[in-house]
Amino acid sequence: MTEIAKGLEGVLFTESKLTFINGSEGILTHLGIPIQEWAENSTFEELSLALLDAKLPSAAELAAFDAELKANRAVPDALLDVIRAMPRGVHPMQALRTAASYLGLLDPQSEDTSEAARRAISVRMIAQFATIIAAINRAQEGQDIVAPRMDLNHAGNFLYMLTGKEPTPEQSRLFDIALVLHADHGMNASTFTAIATASTLSDMYSCVTSAIGALKGPLHGGANEAVMDMLDEVGTPDKAEAYITDKLDHKVKIMGVGHRVYKYFDPRSRVLRDYAEHVANKEGKSNYYQILETIEKIVVDRMGAKGIYPNVDFYSGTVYSDLGIRKEYFTPIFALARISGWCASVIEYTRDNRLLRPDAVYTGAKDAHYVPMKDRQ
Repeated sequence: MTEIAKGLEGVLFTESKLTFINGSEGILTHLGIPIQEWAENSTFEELSLALLDAKLPSAAELAAFDAELKANRAVPDALLDVIRAMPRGVHPMQALRTAASYLGLLDPQSEDTSEAARRAISVRMIAQFATIIAAINRAQEGQDIVAPRMDLNHAGNFLYMLTGKEPTPEQSRLFDIALVLHADHGMNASTFTAIATASTLSDMYSCVTSAIGALKGPLHGGANEAVMDMLDEVGTPDKAEAYITDKLDHKVKIMGVGHRVYKYFDPRSRVLRDYAEHVANKEGKSNYYQILETIEKIVVDRMGAKGIYPNVDFYSGTVYSDLGIRKEYFTPIFALARISGWCASVIEYTRDNRLLRPDAVYTGAKDAHYVPMKDRQ
């Protein structure tokens, strides 16, 4: 009997220097450095450059990369016209998927699949995804699109373009940490999809558009939005225990809980939990946090022995919500961060490229023959 790895679980198809995950112990590292240290000491810009080059940058390298990102923040007017013309009410991930693809039509370098071109396109997309996502949000709300500023960091500039107001240093830093936590996560579904597309030697925009399509699904990028739906359904902290107990008793899947890889606490969720608590207490928005706290305790008590714990989506939505971001934009923000990991993984894989071509165990009929239409029952 041939053993099938459902969902490709446990299947090794390549090597990578970028990200290591030990799910049983709740460990996540980039370039061997724990994610907690990246979140505490680094920035999204530095981690993005480190992933692209697979090494810690020097101060001069980081300064040059930051300047390059800022120089590429603006997007073509033709793309902004497309964003303005999009139907009202479309899901932001549909809009982002279309915008990313259209961006490729406007890039004269888009068909160049050399490593140098892939890297140059990656830098532009990392910079421009922030502008595109903020523009989609503004256009969908009937507001004027806000042009990027060159004096703000990547996180602060996005929040400014989204709201039209300069964020506080604390808000900017909080969002920066959220981007760091989501920048890369090994061979997840969207990264694998980008690599699968890249393995055909397709262009960088096709790789990223493919990844966006994978991220859009509620079992991947859409989970944090679903967590907020759950919190709204619970309503108030005093109803949380009865709500989650009933769900667990009826074996209903709890969004933001459990992970294919982690059989212990997702280390990213521990970082976000602390910030969610801080923001909730400071802003007087403790309802969501108190509900999550109750749900986490009951889930861990009842499911922890089975390796089921809260993941990064469990607390990320409350952090975004406290920053004034609507839940429909949680998944595009995931893409805003993960664009770095997608691009870095594509560049790394295509250095020693091999076309991905898995197989399936055939379970259909054998020795069948064509039956003319008049003879079919």
